[in-house]
Amino acid sequence: MSREQLIEMAKINMAHGDAGTIPQTDDVLKVPVGNYFETARWQQEINKIFKRVPLMLAMTAELKEPGDYKAMNAGGVPVLISRTENGEVKAFVNMCAHRGAQVMDEGCGNANRFTCPYHAWSYSGDGALIGIYAPKDFGEIDKSQYGLTELPCLEKAGLIWVTIDPKSTLDIALFLSGYDDLLAHFGFEKWHHFASQVVEGPNWKIAYDGYLDLYHLPILHKDTFGSDFPNQAIYYSWGPHQRVAGPMKGMAKMLGDSEEDWPTEYLTAGVWTIFPHISIAGFDGGGRAVMLSQLFPGETPGTSYTVQHYLMAEEPKDEATVKAARDQLDFLRYVVAEEDYATGLKQQKAMETGAKEHVLFGRNEAGGHNFHSWVDTILETSDEDLPKLFQTG
Repeated sequence: MSREQLIEMAKINMAHGDAGTIPQTDDVLKVPVGNYFETARWQQEINKIFKRVPLMLAMTAELKEPGDYKAMNAGGVPVLISRTENGEVKAFVNMCAHRGAQVMDEGCGNANRFTCPYHAWSYSGDGALIGIYAPKDFGEIDKSQYGLTELPCLEKAGLIWVTIDPKSTLDIALFLSGYDDLLAHFGFEKWHHFASQVVEGPNWKIAYDGYLDLYHLPILHKDTFGSDFPNQAIYYSWGPHQRVAGPMKGMAKMLGDSEEDWPTEYLTAGVWTIFPHISIAGFDGGGRAVMLSQLFPGETPGTSYTVQHYLMAEEPKDEATVKAARDQLDFLRYVVAEEDYATGLKQQKAMETGAKEHVLFGRNEAGGHNFHSWVDTILETSDEDLPKLFQTG
């Protein structure tokens, strides 16, 4: 059924492209400028969004083998993700049960056990406490009660979601709203993780607004790649998750009449955003590839950081392919850091003056309408009622 959805979206994109039209919202949206810098609002977003909804924290390509792990900070919570001996992915708070030290340093690796650097207490890949240093001196405890604190975790479509609240009852599959079925067509579980890099940016919503915005491409990016793209966008949503695609003028003739033969790379073209912090955009550097951008709020309302992951459909086999991929990665860093986020940081300073009470999202910017509506709605929703939001999509 999900491929049929992709085909239907392609037909809509082609029809709009040939007609020179795009869907539009009923009105222009006004978003208060304070939403981008007020400390109380920003803290609410950390607590009620990033600490309550599932976050896409890792990719299957980063944890392919038993013993592989990834340790990271997410929303201020140290997280440890592990591929267990039986191949299952689990996630934990990266905190030793003894005295609270972080068990593993940030980064990826492979280990047959996790050993705390403070007092050498050790844990298995599934989080069980398996070793206490000098046990006779320490005293008797029930080790089964002192494993790592597990976090809700789900691996789907080659991506790994974690909810950083261990008490969360929000079902991750429910939160995904069927979006993962469409993402599965990329086949990310078989892709190669080429490299990652970090880019500093403005308030996380300014950065996320840019993920959803094709309107700026031929202007802000006119000297890099934007002249090859139209400024129009068509938006599709599954709950808070969205796909942004451009009108596909003349593509019907190129793709042909046999829908079964339409290439998956055309059917999945565009930008796929996973609420609240992921963008997946396709590129061709060293072969078919995507830039998966993982956005997190920074230490203050006016800052954020983005981890850019370059995934390739096939691992590079020669130096020329590696160089092409590296060049594309460097280019994308430049575009985001020196064009998108440089502009966003200036936006941040201008908004903070209070010279305007609100910013605008036009009738052609439905993605921004949907995103900000979901942010506001989640902030207003209690823990008890949160699952209901996704039951209705």
